[in-house]
Amino acid sequence: MQNSLLKIQNMQIQFLGAAREVTGSKHLITTSKGKRILLDCGMYQGKGLETDAMNRDLGFDPRTIDYLVLTHAHIDHSGLIPYIYNHGFRGSVICTSATRDLCALMLKDSAHIQEKDTEMFNKKRSFRHEPPVKPLYRISDAEDCMNLFISVAYGRRFYMNDEISVKFTNTGHMLGSAAAHIRIIENGKPTNITFTGDLGRLQNPILQSPEPFPPCDYLIAESTYGNRLHGEMKEVSNRLLEIIRHTCVENKGPLIIPSFAIGRTQDIVYALNNLFNEGRLPKIQIFVDSPLAVNACDIFRLHTDGLNNDVRNTMLTDPDPFGFNSLHYIKEVEDSKRLNSYNKPCVIISPSGMLEAGRVKHHFRNHVEDPRCSVLIVGYCSPNTLGARIQRPGLKEVSIFGKMYEMRAGVDKIEAYSGHGDYQEMINTITTAPVDLVKKLFLVHGEYDVQCDYRNALQNVGYKEVEIPCRGDRYELE
Repeated sequence: MQNSLLKIQNMQIQFLGAAREVTGSKHLITTSKGKRILLDCGMYQGKGLETDAMNRDLGFDPRTIDYLVLTHAHIDHSGLIPYIYNHGFRGSVICTSATRDLCALMLKDSAHIQEKDTEMFNKKRSFRHEPPVKPLYRISDAEDCMNLFISVAYGRRFYMNDEISVKFTNTGHMLGSAAAHIRIIENGKPTNITFTGDLGRLQNPILQSPEPFPPCDYLIAESTYGNRLHGEMKEVSNRLLEIIRHTCVENKGPLIIPSFAIGRTQDIVYALNNLFNEGRLPKIQIFVDSPLAVNACDIFRLHTDGLNNDVRNTMLTDPDPFGFNSLHYIKEVEDSKRLNSYNKPCVIISPSGMLEAGRVKHHFRNHVEDPRCSVLIVGYCSPNTLGARIQRPGLKEVSIFGKMYEMRAGVDKIEAYSGHGDYQEMINTITTAPVDLVKKLFLVHGEYDVQCDYRNALQNVGYKEVEIPCRGDRYELE
C-alpha cells in the first residue's frame, strides 16, 4: 500500500530504535511530499519482558512505509520485517544480495524461536489460568515477506522513484553489510543522507575492509564501540589457541564459545581451520552447534566476492576454509543434546552471542559449575544480557532459566573478534568523506555514556553538530 499522507513542510527524520541503546535499529525519513523511507527494521533484544512490548510498539503504521532500506541481516537490524509485513507493510525492502540470502535464513530462524518461546510461555500461563499470547510473527510471515526484497549490488545506484535513490557501499561488518547512501531531490535540490549501518573493522579476519564514503549532508552513524580500542587482529589467532590449550589441554575441560551464527562463527571457524592446516590445533573435537550456522556457511561459500584476499588465497589450496577433519556441524536437536554427555575436552561454538537464548545457553547451564570449563566471549554483550553478567568481577552465582547456579566456570574474552570497529576505526571510515560538508551527524546504536565520549572524539576531528537522539526524537532536514 502506498503512502497517502499529506505533504509536510520540510523533510524529517525520526529515530524509533537503537536510540541511546544498541538494538532495535529503526529510523524513519519522511519527505516533504510524504514519501516514507524506513532505515532498518530491527528487533529489540536483551531486555527481558520489556523487550516484547518495545517490539510491538513500532511508532509508525507499517502500511504507510513506501520503502525499507536494510543495511544488513543481523536481527537487531532486520528482525521486525516479518512483523510489519503481518501488519500491512507491502513496500520494497532494498538491500544487497548477500543480505537477502541471509535474511531468508535468519528471519525464518527468528520466527521459529518466536513460536517455540511463545509455546513454552503459554504453557506457564495456562497453569496460572491466564490467556495465551501470540508470537510477534510466524514462520509463514518470515517466508512471505521475502517476496518484497530487492537485491542491489554494491556501488550501483538504485532508483526508488525519480526523486529518491540509494547506493550501497561495503562496511565489512558481516557478509552483505552496507552503508546506505540515500539521495532525495526536492525542488530541484539534492539532499544526501548516509546511514552507516554497522561499521566493521579495518582489517577483518574474513571480510573485505569498509569502503570509502561519498560526501553527504547528513550522517547517521553507529557508535557501539565509541570509546574503545580493539587489539591487533594479527594476535587474535594466537590468543584463541592459548585459551584452547589452557581449557582443553591443561584443564581437560570444554571451551564454550557463544557466537552469532552468522559472521562471528565463520571468523572463528576460519581461524581454527588455519590452525589445523598449520598443525597447531590440539587434537580435540570442535562442534558448531547451530543449524543456522551450517546453512550460513553455504552462503559464505556462494558470496566469495565479499571475502578478503587472505580467504581467497587460502581457497586456492584449501577449497573449504570453513571445514576440517575434527570440525563437526550439528543440526539436529538430539545430536545437540548428546553433547551434554560428551566428557572429553572439546570446543562448542553455538549461538546466541550474548548467551541469551539458543542451544549455547543449555550448554552453559550444563557446565557452569564445572571449574574445568571456560566460556569465551567474542563480541559485544548488551549490559542486561547473561553474557554481560558473567563478566562481572567476583560473580559467585548466576541465574539461568530462572534457577541459581554456582559460577565456577572461567570466563575469557577476545574483543578483537568484534564485527564492530573501535572508535578510531569508525572515524577512519566515515572521514573518508569530507567532514566540513556534514551539516549534522546523528549518533545511534550505542549506550549513551559511550556516545558522549564518541561525540567528543568526533568534534575533535571537525564535525560541528553531533546529536544523540532519544527514542522518538524528530529532526527537520533542510
